[in-house]
Amino acid sequence: MSNERRVVEHKPAPRVPPRWYVRTVWWLHRSVYRLTAGRAGLRRPRAHGWGTLRLFSTGRRTGCEHGVILAYVEDGPNLVTLAMNGWADGEPCWWLNLQAHPEATVELAGDSRLLTAHAARGAEHDRLWARWQEVDAHLDAYAALRSTETCVVVLEPVTASLPPAPPRARRE
Repeated sequence: MSNERRVVEHKPAPRVPPRWYVRTVWWLHRSVYRLTAGRAGLRRPRAHGWGTLRLFSTGRRTGCEHGVILAYVEDGPNLVTLAMNGWADGEPCWWLNLQAHPEATVELAGDSRLLTAHAARGAEHDRLWARWQEVDAHLDAYAALRSTETCVVVLEPVTASLPPAPPRARRE
């Protein structure tokens, strides 16, 4: 019989900031984007990192255009984001809007694109989730905090890129 003790590492679960903090950071990010007329607030993904884009979708109830800033990674010509709602329960409104009206526009740093959205399924979902795990080592732990599965959203280009559009007043 061996006297060796087995050491089990217990990593603390990642903590999500309080909801008020998450919402304040979102508000500040949008404010920086607006105050700089779009010159700050959006960026391309870095090596082993994510970028930020501005997504404009059609409201499922109002029919009005709504804009939101999201994190994304690239997958060839596609852009991939997570419908995580700040790791809170429930689906984010932008994802509910895209499910009703999958056509949308994104503004990237120096670029605009028309696209269509769909939820990744099966092997595509597994591959893209693994891609996000490369970016965030705590992804599974954060996702486990939610009572529902976090959807991987694929944004596929509809046509060639559009010329950069000047920022305009849109409903947030």
